[in-house]
Amino acid sequence: MKVGGIVAIAAGSALLFGFASISSAQAPPQVSPGTVTPSSGTWKFAVSGDSRNCGDVVMPGIEAAVQESGASFYWHLGDFRKMSEVDEDIAEQPQYAKRPLSIPAYRAMAWNDFVVNQLDPFGSFPVYLSRGNHELGGPNPDGRYIAQFTPWIDRPNIRTQRLRDDADDAAPHIYYHWIQSGVDFISFDNGTSNFDDKQVKWFEKVLSSDASNSEVFTIVAGMHEALPESISKGHSMNQTEPGTESGRRVYLDLLKAQNEAHKNVYVLASHSHYFMDGIFKTPYWRANGGVLPGWIVGTAGAVRYALPPEARDANAAKTNVYGFLLASVDASGKIRFDFQELTEKDVPPAVRARYTPKFIHWCFAENSQKPGADH
Repeated sequence: MKVGGIVAIAAGSALLFGFASISSAQAPPQVSPGTVTPSSGTWKFAVSGDSRNCGDVVMPGIEAAVQESGASFYWHLGDFRKMSEVDEDIAEQPQYAKRPLSIPAYRAMAWNDFVVNQLDPFGSFPVYLSRGNHELGGPNPDGRYIAQFTPWIDRPNIRTQRLRDDADDAAPHIYYHWIQSGVDFISFDNGTSNFDDKQVKWFEKVLSSDASNSEVFTIVAGMHEALPESISKGHSMNQTEPGTESGRRVYLDLLKAQNEAHKNVYVLASHSHYFMDGIFKTPYWRANGGVLPGWIVGTAGAVRYALPPEARDANAAKTNVYGFLLASVDASGKIRFDFQELTEKDVPPAVRARYTPKFIHWCFAENSQKPGADH
């Protein structure tokens, strides 16, 4: 496993249709709520997003590396399956080699495939989910998503925090937050390239509480699509006018939490399928308030994208890689993010038994965007 530079997070894009809900047997074991007190020493967590295309090959390797790293949990920033077309890793499964799935049949099984092949390998290890754009589409996308992924978006610590914020707020939400060892983790929902008014008001209430809470030292904002005016501007919340407006507002709120409430603030996203550290080092934010620490880590199996020309301004940037950010939190709440690269040799034996060596090699050597291809 190779180690790279520092990182911050956002994720994905696209469609979703009809899905079967998971059985109770597939639900992850629940864990007790995290503490709200500062850590006595360094502790870790891991994050990445975009596991469509080759996620069934790549994610089990990420799972093994995350658990070996000593991380406390893994955070997936969205785009679990492609949905508009059959993912290559599903098409290559032996049972579909001679009888390819129709698109409706694929869409009906895709989320369960994600659960079985990408989440179940974690076992009882805590996993958190943020929604990407490929989790949208079809009738009632919010209701379907909540029904399928309640075990992950309504873990006991998330539920406890939600009811602490509002005793009448019993039902799970797609966006949520939890406080662990002095860090408030805020999982946004912006797969639509927008934050609606309700989510912004909720976020600003959470941020106001954090500002006055002496036990919260750090805020980590995680989402699928990067906030506006980043180096990845062409594939971010800038893609819609409401997203540009609401995303700028959230960015300035986070900047205020850093500069006025004196919190450590970090912003994470995926959606763009590469690794980048320093995504807000742009002329716009230098001229409009300041640069927040930010990362993109869309590196969990999706087709890799070319870096934008402005990537030269980032602290670090790399494409045609898979991996995750490993975050090390010190006792003061400051966080160092290191990119952990996964290579072909890190694919677990169980995955090698399922797929041909040719396909596994294809995922690592050829799963890259062709010039002019759509995201």
